[in-house]
Amino acid sequence: MERTWSKEGLAADLLIKGGRVVDPEAGIDAAQDVLVAKGKIAELGNELKPGKNTRVVDARNMLVLPGFVDLHAHLRTPGREDEEDIATGSRAAAAGGYVAIFAMANTDPVVDTATVLKGLAESARAEAAIPVGFFAAVTRGLAGEQLTEMGELGAAGAVGFSDDGRPLPTAALTRRALQYVRVSGRFVAIHAQDDSLFKGGQMHEGPVSARLGLTGIPSICESLDVSRTLDIAQYEDAGVHICHVSTAASLAAIERARAAGVRVTVEATPHHLTLNDEAIAALDPNFKMNPPLRAESDRKALVAALRSGLIDCVATDHAPHVAEEKDVPFEEAPFGCIGLETAFSVLYGELVWSKALDLGTLVTRMSTAPARIAGIPAPSVSPGAVANLCVVDPKAKWTVSAHGLQSRSFNSPWLGHELTAKVKLTLAAGRVAWESLV
Repeated sequence: MERTWSKEGLAADLLIKGGRVVDPEAGIDAAQDVLVAKGKIAELGNELKPGKNTRVVDARNMLVLPGFVDLHAHLRTPGREDEEDIATGSRAAAAGGYVAIFAMANTDPVVDTATVLKGLAESARAEAAIPVGFFAAVTRGLAGEQLTEMGELGAAGAVGFSDDGRPLPTAALTRRALQYVRVSGRFVAIHAQDDSLFKGGQMHEGPVSARLGLTGIPSICESLDVSRTLDIAQYEDAGVHICHVSTAASLAAIERARAAGVRVTVEATPHHLTLNDEAIAALDPNFKMNPPLRAESDRKALVAALRSGLIDCVATDHAPHVAEEKDVPFEEAPFGCIGLETAFSVLYGELVWSKALDLGTLVTRMSTAPARIAGIPAPSVSPGAVANLCVVDPKAKWTVSAHGLQSRSFNSPWLGHELTAKVKLTLAAGRVAWESLV
């Protein structure tokens, strides 16, 4: 049985019995009952009794976690609803344990005016299974020339500003963006890429690209732009967010900048944390993404940085493409993969099971940290909080399939692979957003 409800549904009244509650922010890691009344966490304890109209959920041998927050998703609305839309993307997110997501601005039309942004927010209120927020573009039409009206867009509800998919082409433009974003009270999220080193690239530049005969994208394509952006942020005493970091060299620049007092936050994706460029050997276009999968040494550096907190949070960079777009030779395929439904399962199975990362740290990086960057209340399983949580069966095995995914697209690098851990229940904004308990 699988069901979804919009956030217009009734507030939840549930007793979640016997699960292992892991909420690092609240200092909780213990088997507890969780009583949810009228959409809020009413009580934690042992042998709690349900009220007259309270439904009981058996969570024995399961995890009860603060819901996840994704700072970086592509919902393809407006313009490419054949790939994804607000309803399907938010349903996919709910199925992955997410209680809030934020969509990027590289749509058609681009989210570069308050009119477009307000229209999307209205659509989200009507269609979304969980709360959905939106980035606005840094530059009009993503053209890398004229800044958007950041103050107006911030007032209209933009969580931040990003030309994600394209870098800011000049230091002068980056500087102006970091100066002007202050009037909005928001932040700029940078897609770090030196286009002069990127053009024509298909995968990470290294021994694997040489063996396959594919044009490589060197690590310095990213790290040079990261370093430039951080130098500008330091000069302007401005904060900045780095999207989908993928290289050890970028991490070294970020570490130096943090030591110098630069206010920088950083995200990494599940695919960069668990896959390397050897995965490209089969030339499956579902493994083609930007930034590309890097060397194993880069991947290990990312995991260490996620563990230490140098990388603040996990973001999926959920990027849907219809089958026809990916069913072409590797060189012709677009960049990007979906990830909302698989993110926790992939990271739990690959990093927590291998003891490369502890569960509490993963929860923090997927929940509390991205929420704080976005400026929204952090999900919590503590009494008094709005119910933003998920219940996960940590031993469940499931195979990623085109017909089993909630997303409209199925361009996943894990398509056909068996994953460990499955989200069984998601409460978002106090309401049941996803349920798959049998």
